[in-house]
Formats: sequence, C-alpha cells, structure tokens
Amino acid sequence: MESKKLGKTDTKISAIGLGGMPLSLSGRPEQEEAIAVIHHALDLGVTLIDTADSYCVDESDKHHNEKLIATALDKYQGDTSQVVIATKGGLMRPQGSWTRDGSPEHLRQTIRQSHKALGGERPIDVWQYHSPDPEYLISESLTPVKEAVEEGLIRYVGVSNFSVAQIKQAQEIVEIVSVQNQYNPWQRQPENDGVLEYCEQEGLTFFPWSPLGGSRRVNLLKNIPVINEIAQEKGISVYQVVLAWLRSKSPCIVPIPGASKISSIEDSVASVNVQLSPDEIQRFEQGAAQVA
Repeated sequence: MESKKLGKTDTKISAIGLGGMPLSLSGRPEQEEAIAVIHHALDLGVTLIDTADSYCVDESDKHHNEKLIATALDKYQGDTSQVVIATKGGLMRPQGSWTRDGSPEHLRQTIRQSHKALGGERPIDVWQYHSPDPEYLISESLTPVKEAVEEGLIRYVGVSNFSVAQIKQAQEIVEIVSVQNQYNPWQRQPENDGVLEYCEQEGLTFFPWSPLGGSRRVNLLKNIPVINEIAQEKGISVYQVVLAWLRSKSPCIVPIPGASKISSIEDSVASVNVQLSPDEIQRFEQGAAQVA
C-alpha cells in the first residue's frame, strides 16, 4: 500500500483510508461482520481509519463506531502499531438527526469520552472538530482541544467542514494537520472556495468525505455512460474510477471511502493502483457534469 505523510508530521498513513460510518449507522452489519471488514482493511495495508463520536444510531448509542474500532484492533492478530485512528467531535444525534454542539463544555467532555472509547491507553491519534457551530467562536470551541493536546489526550488536530477563513482561525489556536470537507465529482466546492489549494500550500492532508457522492450517487454510478466506459476500458469498477479521479486532483488528498462489506474495502484499496490519463480525467469530468 502506498503511504503518505499526515500533514507535515512524520506520521505515515495509507493512501486510501477506511471510513467507519457505515458500520455504525442504522442498518449496520452485525458486530462480527463489521470487525471482519476492519480486519480485512488492515490485512490490505490500510493504516488510516476515520470515525467520529456521532457515528451511531442516536445519542443513546454515542461512540459506537469508536468502540467498535477499538474492539477490532484489540482482536486483530497482526501489528496495529502503525494504525492511525482519526475521530471527530461536535455533532449530536438526537433521534438520529444531525445537530451541532461546539460548546467548550461539550467538546471537553466528548474528547474524554472518545479517548476512553478508543481504549484510553494512548492519545487520540487525530481529533477533528466535526463542524463549526455558529453559536460559538472557533477560538472558544478549540480552546478545550488545545488543552487536551497539552494534557496528552490528543496527538494531532484536524478540522471538518471548514472554510479557508475558518481554517486560519483554527490555526491561530492549535496546530492543524488535516481538513475533512465534502468533495466528489458532483460536490467540487473545495476546488472553488480555495480550501484544496490552501491545504496544498500549508501542507495539510485533505480527507474528502462522501468521496463517491453519497448513497444516491453510488447507486447511479454504473448508469453514467462515460464513467462506465472508462471502467470497462481499464477493467476496473466504476468506484475505482471515481477514487482514482479524486486522487488525481491533488497530492494532499487521501480518500476515506466507507465500507460495510469486505468486497467494498477490497475494491476501494485496489483503486490505489489506478491512474487516469489527462484525456480520461477530462472525459470523466465532462460525463459527471452532465448528470450533476
């Protein structure tokens, strides 16, 4: 598996990560099946797993995904010393909906709960502020995060769903190594709002969430002629074409596709060996734009 640096640090992560969310939301697989998916990802060389305190069914189920990952790592027979777990905090799940809580009190509490859920024996590898809460200044929300870094509870800090201006505000409070925003062929805002360019300039890793366009797009991918044609020409899946396109857009991009089946993570990891030519990239983008 190809590896990349996490931000400007000396920590290496796999060029394709595993998004843990599908393993913990409604309709999730049984625990043993979920653990098998995580184990297979590790077998394939994946060393980055993305999670969040809010990857769960509702508030009564909070931290489910973090606990699942901790259990999977504990049961894994191989070496897990190089595995990097990137979690997030700041979103709530009342009755299964998504709401924000960026209050210092909440973030201070959830960081400690995430630390415990992930095993509590070492610092959280990467803690990301999930989405800025307009009720609080970014400096207010990130103050307990900075404190947690100083206490040794967090190793690295990232942000999610942030604009360039907000990233700069965060950097005034604590060192940032990564940004996680939505980015796929149909949601290309990071190209247009300067976030991707800023990550390149600052040496930040960019994690595109919803890399395949969400559940609706995933189901339609095989019906998009150009993407299907490129996939057939190269003898790969349409999903690998999309992930290869993402990786072609910037060297700082590390896709984190979700998976709830072993076959899904196998397919995603195989995309690391796929390269698209300039002509294929142009065809891909023109075809994707027609079904935006």
